[in-house]
Amino acid sequence: MISSLSNRSQYSSLTDSIYLNQASLGLIGQPAVSAMHTYLDDIGRHGNLNMSDADEVAFFSPLRENAAALMNCPPERLAIISSAGEMLSQLPYLFRPPAGGKIIAVSSDFPAITRPWIAYAETHDNELQFVDEQMEKDLTEALVERTDEHTSVVAVSYVQFSTGTRADIHRLREATRKVGAFLVVDVTQAAGAVAIDAQSWEADVVVCSGYKWLGGHGGVGLAVMSPEFLKQTPPAPGWMGAPDPFDMQATRLPLAKDARRYTQSTMSYISMRGLTVAIGELLALGSEKIEAHAKSLARLLVDELDGSGWTPYRSIDDKAASAHIITLGHSGGGVENAVKTLRDANIICSSRNDRIRISLAHFNDGNDVRSLVQVLRQGS
Repeated sequence: MISSLSNRSQYSSLTDSIYLNQASLGLIGQPAVSAMHTYLDDIGRHGNLNMSDADEVAFFSPLRENAAALMNCPPERLAIISSAGEMLSQLPYLFRPPAGGKIIAVSSDFPAITRPWIAYAETHDNELQFVDEQMEKDLTEALVERTDEHTSVVAVSYVQFSTGTRADIHRLREATRKVGAFLVVDVTQAAGAVAIDAQSWEADVVVCSGYKWLGGHGGVGLAVMSPEFLKQTPPAPGWMGAPDPFDMQATRLPLAKDARRYTQSTMSYISMRGLTVAIGELLALGSEKIEAHAKSLARLLVDELDGSGWTPYRSIDDKAASAHIITLGHSGGGVENAVKTLRDANIICSSRNDRIRISLAHFNDGNDVRSLVQVLRQGS
């Protein structure tokens, strides 16, 4: 039997439910919950009684150190922001693609990645081209084929939220570098489940929300900025991006010399405290162990469903497949009914693009998978 990698007792929801939905609103472990409660009780509710201006500035440092270790980048390149969407919405104005420049994205990617470019293209002389993901074709290959001398930006998720397909970021970087295009990578559906190597990817910007597999709550995000953009003025600068935020000179625009310049303002400090602890736990578990655990559960899932009519979008042996997001389709349809039946059995997952999305986390075990399979087989 495949045991959980982490302590299931730290997740109270697992007492009476099976949670296979970390790709949506992820479960938060008790250590992170306790840290958030402690912050609220000891600091947050007391205003400046227990947090000075200097304490507030220093409050970002533990999260920056942990997040930089997880993303494999120098801390000075790690920006703490209020959400991934906050950064993604600024990128068109940070990159300023030239007139006639082409932006390439995936038509079924998460909308936070594509919509800023849709809006930008409506008012600028840029063409937005969408690549469709197809089962029979490698998504990275399709993106590389579309990248040419007219391309200014390629914006893509490392792992597609609705299929689990993983892009080859090194290959995309090679293709975009040849034509002088920017590369944006969103790792929201990957960080905390698989290793992130922002240092060797050399993407221009890597963004991530602070929840899902990271084990945090909403209200905080992360961005790894390339060295070039540590010298640029953010399109939406805020007061917290100064070297000394509390030196409040309204007639000047002082900017920190590192990625702190992209931090806009006061944000959800309670979420920052919880995320710091949650990422610390992930670092202790190790990304290789977490990914190997998901692969074992994914193999079990596919083997147990053999002959049931439920099939994964990609074979788990496909180099572009992810083990932690498995989406299942059925020739007879019935996806929404299956998801409802699963929920009635206290098995929580999602439906995305007419498929059941199963997201596997370190707290899941073999019994979770077998319970899911049993319900699916009964309904087939």
